[in-house]
Amino acid sequence: MPVIQIATPFNIDIEFELAPFTKRLLAYCIDFILIILYLLSMLYLLFGGFKASGDAIGLVLLVLFIPTLLYTFLCELLLNGQTIGKKVMQVKVISLDGAEPALGQYLLRWFLRFYEWGFIVFFLFWGGAGTGILVLFFGGLTSVIVMAISPKNQRLGDIAAGTVVVNTKSQLTVEDTIFINISQPNYKVTFPEVMRLSDRDINTIKNVLIQAQKHKRYEMCNRVAFKVQEVLQVSSDMYAMEFLEKIMEDYNYLSTTESNIIKK
Repeated sequence: MPVIQIATPFNIDIEFELAPFTKRLLAYCIDFILIILYLLSMLYLLFGGFKASGDAIGLVLLVLFIPTLLYTFLCELLLNGQTIGKKVMQVKVISLDGAEPALGQYLLRWFLRFYEWGFIVFFLFWGGAGTGILVLFFGGLTSVIVMAISPKNQRLGDIAAGTVVVNTKSQLTVEDTIFINISQPNYKVTFPEVMRLSDRDINTIKNVLIQAQKHKRYEMCNRVAFKVQEVLQVSSDMYAMEFLEKIMEDYNYLSTTESNIIKK
């Protein structure tokens, strides 16, 4: 399976498996079917199966147009780079620096799916399901062509946003990752300086740990641990992987604590 080498902010190249075209296509089909089912069921529920009249344009916009139009953007933003289809097919969107995409990247990817908007507009407002399907077909065909000639299997939205779609299926289990539930009531933070790091930095450390365990490339942990200590101006006698896992634990604990304080 093709892989992509991504240079992280810590000057470490980590590997991700590119999502196969078949998986991306199936994920898209699942999402498209969900959108169609939602449109048809809401049309039937609200209007007895008939298209809305001009007097109900506000209701159509609120209940039908906006949710279907924003489906991909909101799902990827809220589900960490995945739509329902992507989650089922075990693929996700990541930034080309190995971190989770920023809001602007998600927006740009979504904006360049304008051929989907054409389908929704024709379907809802101009009674042209056939015309909408043609728009969707030619837009999708263009995406397939761009993906075929792109060395990283990127569609136009990915190229513009600096993102790529990768496989999430791994031999590692949840217990092998650094998403640790800090349940000890007397947990003590070792490195409070960790909050100087950004969410993207933490996500990169997570990916480095996973890659190190998966490919037995522990030297990358040494380099990242040294860089993190340099940035945070801390020192530690821990082994590199142990240190990075502790950084993750402290970050998770402090982030959760701050979140609970804000809620109160």
